[in-house]
Amino acid sequence: MIDKEATAIIVATRNQGKVKEFAHALEFMGKPVRSMYDYPEVPEVVEDGETFADNARKKAKTVGDLLGQPVLADDSGLCVDKLDGAPGVYSARYAGEGATDEENNVKLLQELEELQQGEDTEQPLLSTGRFVCHLALYNPADGQFIEASGSVEGWITSQPSGGGGFGYDPLFYLPTYEKTMAELTMEEKQAISHRGAALRELAEKLNKR
Repeated sequence: MIDKEATAIIVATRNQGKVKEFAHALEFMGKPVRSMYDYPEVPEVVEDGETFADNARKKAKTVGDLLGQPVLADDSGLCVDKLDGAPGVYSARYAGEGATDEENNVKLLQELEELQQGEDTEQPLLSTGRFVCHLALYNPADGQFIEASGSVEGWITSQPSGGGGFGYDPLFYLPTYEKTMAELTMEEKQAISHRGAALRELAEKLNKR
């Protein structure tokens, strides 16, 4: 699916945080990772799917068909139990289209704090939840997909902590590490994260082909 003769791996994202994680995880292939910043002529793909898988497939196929090359896409997000799985597929735009990570984090905390009224407001852990990632690698030459997924369980904490990562990482607390995702090194994050798990599954499938 990823042509051994290809000079780069194309990832359908403009999220610089994701680009860094993909580049780190795919180092073993010995190819640079290109993002949509390298292909400004490619328009934004509307993510209107009902699931992470729907959105990943749509992005990979749309960009792959436009460029005529294999393209890897992901859709990922945070699913919070007390919010019935929200923000889910709306994670990147929870506070509105074009929202910043900080704005999305603020909205998430506000939603949870409203639910917590009358409860112990000193509780630092507000809800269980999980990060979910779905990957779709699409080859326009044969119209085929290779897909993989991963998830990681944790807690939403009332106080953001850490300067690493992106998105909801500063609020996602991992009891095993006693740290938020934003406090982990890149190596630690790749070892346990939803995207790291999905990438390892994808690599296994590619190695069997």
